[in-house]
Amino acid sequence: MLTFIAFVGALAILIAVHEYGHYRVAVACGVKVLRFSVGFGKPILRWQSKGSPTEFVVGAIPLGGFVRMLDEREAPVAPEEKHLAFNNKPLRARAAVVAAGPLANLLLAVLLYAVVNWAGVQEPMAYLSSPPEGSIAQRAGLHGGELVQSIALGDDQPSEVRSFEDLRWTLTRGALDGLPARLEVQARPGVSRSVLLPLDEIDAKQADADLLRKVGIATPWSRPVIGELVADGAAARAGLQKGDLVLRIGPSEIDDAQQLRERIRASVSAGAPLAQNWSVERGGHVLEITVAPDAVGDEGQVIGRIGAYVGEPPRFTTVRYGALEGLWNGVKRTWQVSALSLKMMGRMVIGQASLKNISGPLTIADYAGRSAHVGVTQYLTFLALISVSLGVLNLLPLPVLDGGHLMYYLWEGITGKSVSEAWMENLQRGGIAVLLLMMSIALFNDFTRLFG
Repeated sequence: MLTFIAFVGALAILIAVHEYGHYRVAVACGVKVLRFSVGFGKPILRWQSKGSPTEFVVGAIPLGGFVRMLDEREAPVAPEEKHLAFNNKPLRARAAVVAAGPLANLLLAVLLYAVVNWAGVQEPMAYLSSPPEGSIAQRAGLHGGELVQSIALGDDQPSEVRSFEDLRWTLTRGALDGLPARLEVQARPGVSRSVLLPLDEIDAKQADADLLRKVGIATPWSRPVIGELVADGAAARAGLQKGDLVLRIGPSEIDDAQQLRERIRASVSAGAPLAQNWSVERGGHVLEITVAPDAVGDEGQVIGRIGAYVGEPPRFTTVRYGALEGLWNGVKRTWQVSALSLKMMGRMVIGQASLKNISGPLTIADYAGRSAHVGVTQYLTFLALISVSLGVLNLLPLPVLDGGHLMYYLWEGITGKSVSEAWMENLQRGGIAVLLLMMSIALFNDFTRLFG
């Protein structure tokens, strides 16, 4: 139920802000607004202020919204109101009204990021877990347990790393931009060294949800402790219990939770699970337990899973910024996420990035529920991310989106003539086809991630 409420709440907020952007600028430009609607279908709420020409509506289906303006292309307009019609406004006014929706979403993202920065959020400290064998981090000489103090991409100046989220975000940017990253790490108090991660070695087509695992820095360091178990899962069948500290698997010592996860994933041979002897500490005693993970499919390969949460919570720190710094960081993060989104879309179009990166409503609902369970600041961060995505998506030059209308206005500004009705109809059909294709891919990816 919380997932549903969080998802619907997120949609309602983002759609309302988007449509309010259109509405507010339309009114400022002297356009008569007939209806402001959040949601489609049968109205469940409607009201109209005395003296206002606008009817405000909340629809039963919260999957969109619209602002209906007086327009001669949609219905006859009385002669005395022609000056209030959208189609009779100057080009700059029409462009401003159309652009206001996406820009409102981007401004909301800035505000949400700033609020999170001001309030402060608990984030894992940037202690590194053991990198997988053969990963970029392992080849660069990282062993696990190091604390990252600063990072620099390419020729940039080093910036302080306040949390593991800071580190993960910067590494993602570096990998997608093909820039090497220089880390300043502390192996133990008072002893620091510099490590170069050649992120430019990563093929752009490998940019997917597993990107940082390929880098070798996917999760913060935590002890290899068994958490909640799934009933009838491999861990429960073997006799493992919550709180067990894993010391060894076979002859190999286990140093942290990431190393344990990698060993579990690799505990299959020819598609069949491998039974292994685990040494675990429980209540001050060392026990020997034979564990046979379940073999499951994941991204086209067979891996081992034990049906239990692996790793205790990492060490946390509170990340908080002052008034101006928090606002500026909100602006920077919104810009960075926007640029990253556009870059990934461009790479998917030309085949340099996987279409698996497209997410749909099921994944968004899942993340909405998870972030709402974790806390308010995480939910606000999720809202900011989706608000950026909505703003960027609507600015794409697809005829059915705001960006498509801006494309028409650009043509009108260059040629002095509006796009013909015939061309507009054909472009609209093409835009709808592209959107339906994107939605189909997104839903397929959703089902694959959540139910595959």
